[in-house]
Amino acid sequence: MNWKTNMQVRDLEHGQRIEVTCRSCGHVHFLTREGILKAPQREFLYLDELERETVCRARGCRGTVRIALVRKGDASGFVGGMA
Repeated sequence: MNWKTNMQVRDLEHGQRIEVTCRSCGHVHFLTREGILKAPQREFLYLDELERETVCRARGCRGTVRIALVRKGDASGFVGGMA
Protein backbone atom coordinates (compact mmCIF):
# COMPACT_ATOMS: atom_id res chain seq x y z
CA MET A 1 0.00 0.00 0.00
CA ASN A 2 1.15 3.51 -0.73
CA TRP A 3 -0.25 7.04 -0.68
CA LYS A 4 -2.08 6.49 -3.99
CA THR A 5 -4.11 3.60 -2.60
CA ASN A 6 -5.01 5.48 0.60
CA MET A 7 -6.15 8.80 -0.91
CA GLN A 8 -9.29 9.53 -2.91
CA VAL A 9 -9.85 12.45 -5.25
CA ARG A 10 -12.28 13.98 -2.75
CA ASP A 11 -9.47 14.05 -0.13
CA LEU A 12 -7.45 16.52 -2.19
CA GLU A 13 -7.48 20.18 -1.13
CA HIS A 14 -9.24 22.77 -3.29
CA GLY A 15 -6.82 24.01 -5.93
CA GLN A 16 -4.51 21.01 -5.47
CA ARG A 17 -2.66 20.17 -8.69
CA ILE A 18 -1.56 16.73 -9.85
CA GLU A 19 1.43 16.40 -12.16
CA VAL A 20 0.86 13.79 -14.87
CA THR A 21 4.01 12.49 -16.62
CA CYS A 22 3.86 10.11 -19.58
CA ARG A 23 5.99 7.00 -19.15
CA SER A 24 6.46 6.69 -22.93
CA CYS A 25 7.19 10.16 -24.29
CA GLY A 26 7.84 12.17 -21.11
CA HIS A 27 5.10 14.74 -21.80
CA VAL A 28 3.95 16.55 -18.64
CA HIS A 29 0.56 18.10 -17.99
CA PHE A 30 -1.36 19.02 -14.85
CA LEU A 31 -4.78 18.09 -13.53
CA THR A 32 -6.67 19.97 -10.82
CA ARG A 33 -9.13 18.61 -8.29
CA GLU A 34 -11.88 20.70 -9.83
CA GLY A 35 -11.08 19.43 -13.33
CA ILE A 36 -11.30 15.82 -12.20
CA LEU A 37 -14.58 16.43 -10.36
CA LYS A 38 -16.37 17.67 -13.49
CA ALA A 39 -17.57 14.08 -13.73
CA PRO A 40 -19.30 13.46 -10.36
CA GLN A 41 -18.62 9.70 -10.30
CA ARG A 42 -14.85 10.36 -10.24
CA GLU A 43 -15.05 11.85 -6.73
CA PHE A 44 -14.69 8.42 -5.14
CA LEU A 45 -11.76 7.21 -7.26
CA TYR A 46 -8.56 6.38 -5.44
CA LEU A 47 -5.48 8.06 -6.93
CA ASP A 48 -4.05 4.73 -8.12
CA GLU A 49 -7.29 4.12 -10.05
CA LEU A 50 -7.10 7.64 -11.48
CA GLU A 51 -3.52 6.94 -12.58
CA ARG A 52 -4.58 3.72 -14.36
CA GLU A 53 -7.39 5.35 -16.31
CA THR A 54 -5.56 8.57 -17.25
CA VAL A 55 -3.67 8.57 -20.56
CA CYS A 56 -1.11 10.91 -22.09
CA ARG A 57 -2.57 13.99 -23.79
CA ALA A 58 0.32 14.40 -26.23
CA ARG A 59 -0.77 14.17 -29.82
CA GLY A 60 -0.88 10.53 -30.92
CA CYS A 61 0.73 9.08 -27.77
CA ARG A 62 -2.01 7.92 -25.36
CA GLY A 63 0.63 6.17 -23.23
CA THR A 64 0.41 5.21 -19.55
CA VAL A 65 1.18 7.93 -17.02
CA ARG A 66 2.64 8.44 -13.55
CA ILE A 67 1.01 10.96 -11.20
CA ALA A 68 2.54 13.06 -8.42
CA LEU A 69 1.10 15.66 -6.09
CA VAL A 70 2.43 19.17 -6.56
CA ARG A 71 3.34 20.95 -3.35
CA LYS A 72 1.47 24.21 -2.88
CA GLY A 73 3.90 25.93 -0.50
CA ASP A 74 7.49 27.00 -0.82
CA ALA A 75 10.11 24.31 -0.83
CA SER A 76 12.09 24.15 2.38
CA GLY A 77 15.84 23.85 2.20
CA PHE A 78 18.03 21.41 4.06
CA VAL A 79 18.58 22.79 7.55
CA GLY A 80 20.80 20.10 9.06
CA GLY A 81 24.48 19.53 8.63
CA MET A 82 27.49 17.68 9.89
CA ALA A 83 28.87 18.77 13.22
